[in-house]
Amino acid sequence: MNLRDIKQALLDSYQRDGGINHVDGVNLPAQDSVQQLAADYMHLIFPGFFEETGLTKHELPAFLDRLLARVERRLETEIEKSLSFAQEPKPGPRAKELTLTALDRLPTLRQVIQTDIAAAFAGDPAARSVEEIILAYPCVLSISLQRFAHELYNLGVPLLPRMLTEYGHERTGTDLHPGARIGEHFFIDHGTGVVVGETAEIGRHVKLYQGVALIARSTAGGQSLRGTKRHPTIGDHVTIYASTTIMGGDTVIGAGSTIGGNVFVTQSVPPRSLVILEEHGLKVLNKDDRGPVAGVDWTI
Repeated sequence: MNLRDIKQALLDSYQRDGGINHVDGVNLPAQDSVQQLAADYMHLIFPGFFEETGLTKHELPAFLDRLLARVERRLETEIEKSLSFAQEPKPGPRAKELTLTALDRLPTLRQVIQTDIAAAFAGDPAARSVEEIILAYPCVLSISLQRFAHELYNLGVPLLPRMLTEYGHERTGTDLHPGARIGEHFFIDHGTGVVVGETAEIGRHVKLYQGVALIARSTAGGQSLRGTKRHPTIGDHVTIYASTTIMGGDTVIGAGSTIGGNVFVTQSVPPRSLVILEEHGLKVLNKDDRGPVAGVDWTI
């Protein structure tokens, strides 16, 4: 077989297997452009951290002029493509409006992200400085991108929010859906393998370790489940240790609780609970006196 034969075989495939072609359709958001947008966004959130040369306060206004103009153009372009895909009747004007709305929220996002950095530093004795966290901790990229993507998600922008969080997923191994509602002071230690689903709700001062999954009980219903609460709710001041799965939209982890490692949780636990894996199954204890929680027995 030569290149001509391969070309013809591909053309035949495109004709036959039309469901995975996008030819003569609207121009979709470009992955390379979205990745550059993500990188520029990180420069806006953390000025002076990712530049090849130092950045002074005197240079900062001009730096922002250039960077904001570039981000505005790129964001507006990719939002317009996304709206065109969703058959928005006037994608151009709407994209301009949504772009300015999203960019207007950057100062507030920076305040929230600063609490995430503080939580990482307070929660990891291996951290030597805030600078080390920003430059080297994967959670900084994944959480910061999720927070921006969440704003776009709430504004009703299709495609683009998920592309932004998937860039963070690709870079860090941490899969945070843009629809998830995440409170301030959020820290993911190590990060690899963490999954937070679309309808998950996470309170303030929550710490997750690697391999934690906040997932739906079942996706067998497919698209019929869209719009339903499928993922767990995590209260304030909760710590969830490595390789633990918490499942179901009606599952609530009460505030102040600690969930041990390698635990599979499918029902709610009261506030200030300690869930651990013992020889005969899961045990739910009261964190204050280490006694069993009344009405909760998971021993198997």
